[in-house]
Amino acid sequence: MQGPPGYGWSAMPMAPANGMGVTALVLGIISAAVFCLWPLAIVLGILAIIFGAIGRGRARRGEATNPGQALAGIICGIAGIVLGVALLVVLIVVPDDAFEEDGASGAPGHSTTQAAARS
Repeated sequence: MQGPPGYGWSAMPMAPANGMGVTALVLGIISAAVFCLWPLAIVLGILAIIFGAIGRGRARRGEATNPGQALAGIICGIAGIVLGVALLVVLIVVPDDAFEEDGASGAPGHSTTQAAARS
């Protein structure tokens, strides 16, 4: 004998798989925030772009409900890469001598040697 119609629980719908979009956003924010550690920022930015693209694909197929988070992760990842590369370029282009123009380097001919010669 069967129970009345509607008896029991219906099957639960599958929860959306939002992990890729969230991961992309977190990696993108970290990449943009720690751009002064340029190798890490570039690697995290690339990972944010990859996870963001996967997350956007899942959202397009209806498997996830956060396409905005995935897009924000892609944008933050790009920003982290750009900032990291810009810092790398600045470090390569700016010579080390530019930071020693105040005469405190102790090299011959600077103010410290001349002051000792006067006394």
